[in-house]
Amino acid sequence: MVGTAPAMGKPYRPKDHYFQKAKQEGLRARSAFKVDEILKRLPVVKKGGAVLDLGAAPGGFLQILVDVVGPTGRIIGVDIVAIRPFSQKFVQTAVLDVLADDFDAKLAAMYDGPFDAVISDMAPKTSGIKATDEARSLRLAGKALEVAATRGRPGSSFVAKVFMGGDFEQFRNDVRTHFEDVKIIRPEATRGASMEVYVVGLRRRAASPAPAP
Repeated sequence: MVGTAPAMGKPYRPKDHYFQKAKQEGLRARSAFKVDEILKRLPVVKKGGAVLDLGAAPGGFLQILVDVVGPTGRIIGVDIVAIRPFSQKFVQTAVLDVLADDFDAKLAAMYDGPFDAVISDMAPKTSGIKATDEARSLRLAGKALEVAATRGRPGSSFVAKVFMGGDFEQFRNDVRTHFEDVKIIRPEATRGASMEVYVVGLRRRAASPAPAP
């Protein structure tokens, strides 16, 4: 049985080591260290690639992706709140709700090509009700997976933050249907009491041809 959050690790400290380190290094959020660790451990993003960052505000992930992808690539960052603009021309941001009916159309209007990686750091507003928060987290992750499955090129990568529990195993199996290899990572910068992990899908399988009518 999973314990309550306070029993699972260190108490929440808003200004912990990684918060201070992010401030010192000019990073917009401590979460930058999470994606930095993931990208160093696994071949998720390549130089010159096209990357979609979902839940990108305030831009911590984007700062790391800028250095990895470089000016020959393309980065799209979206969130339900505004993201302070980047000076790099190959970074484009927008205020979009991934669960809105017109999200896919609006994303395609920004960039209609295939992505080499779809990365999601989306998290729901927590209610304090464990089952509810897990379900909301998985709904967001499920939408991110849908985008990765439809907009990711064959061989592309997928990363999504998910709260452990509930239908987590089913979600991991869903990722396995689309990607050849699936890893679960809990970055060192994750707060001790947090239930979050990152599900990483590597090498998206080529879509099966539609059956003949």
